[in-house]
Amino acid sequence: MAPPPAPELTSARSDWRVWSTDAAVVVERGDVVDAARAVADEVIAAVGAACDRFDPASELSRLSGEQTERGVEVSPLLADLVATALRVAERTGGSVDPTLGRELARWGYDRDLGELEAPAGTAEGSDADTDAAARPFAVSVTRRSPGWRSVRLAGRILTMPASLRLDLGATAKPYAADLVAARVARDLGTGVLVSLGGDIATAGTTSAGGWEVLVQDAPADPSQQVFLPDGSAIATSSTQKRRWRHDGRDHQHILDPATGAPVVPAWRSATVAASDCVEANALSTAAIVRGRAAAPWLAGQGAAARLVDLQGRVVATGAWPAPDTLPDGGTR
Repeated sequence: MAPPPAPELTSARSDWRVWSTDAAVVVERGDVVDAARAVADEVIAAVGAACDRFDPASELSRLSGEQTERGVEVSPLLADLVATALRVAERTGGSVDPTLGRELARWGYDRDLGELEAPAGTAEGSDADTDAAARPFAVSVTRRSPGWRSVRLAGRILTMPASLRLDLGATAKPYAADLVAARVARDLGTGVLVSLGGDIATAGTTSAGGWEVLVQDAPADPSQQVFLPDGSAIATSSTQKRRWRHDGRDHQHILDPATGAPVVPAWRSATVAASDCVEANALSTAAIVRGRAAAPWLAGQGAAARLVDLQGRVVATGAWPAPDTLPDGGTR
């Protein structure tokens, strides 16, 4: 009997909204796109059930301070999510701290972004909106201790002070992107790209050896087409998106762990390419927190990174490709 014909390599994609952001899965084998979307839905639902702080039924939300203070056994998935967050905190010198849940709630980010008051007066990502976020304002903040150093995970036993509240959002989304990509490639035998907001993971083998990806945070920002090899990832952290209005002022979602207050932006966005999405997102988020010190820090890490400042100027580090040159001498 003759073997069945090889599947036609016609790519297909599925797009949807999840966690208040755009999501997509793109597969080189178009015949498995529905199955790939089902894998994505399953993984994202499991991650949300483990650590969604806006869902009172999630495992993380149901943990009490009394339980965590004396030590509580958590599920294998939540344990892995916490372990990942602690590795990222160590990797970034504490610039990405998973213990900012109470501080985010204090700044008004206490429910899903779609339920919060939108930024006033301007469209999300506009220049005026970014400029408003960059202006200094008076607020009472105190220096906080690195909360992540007080979190202990021994196998599946989680222990931390009752005063701390975990927020795993900074690492759960790239974790999910990596996991979806790996499972789709393994189970469905196709090259795949998974995008969850600014977090893009790839896995498997494609005929082209990778993917063409457009790097552009907001429509008015400089754009650049880059080639992302199979099995690598790219992440963008933005101060223009995931914004809301609270107590008469607009805020963005990246906090400075040293103060527990929203970062006053030095960059509109930071994009990093790495071997996996968790690593890429760790460095891009840390770059926003580190502000003007980000470029030399990223260079010291050997990171391929692209920073866009508040005036739209691009600073690149490591192996990041030079910007595309336009006929008029400008860049995109």
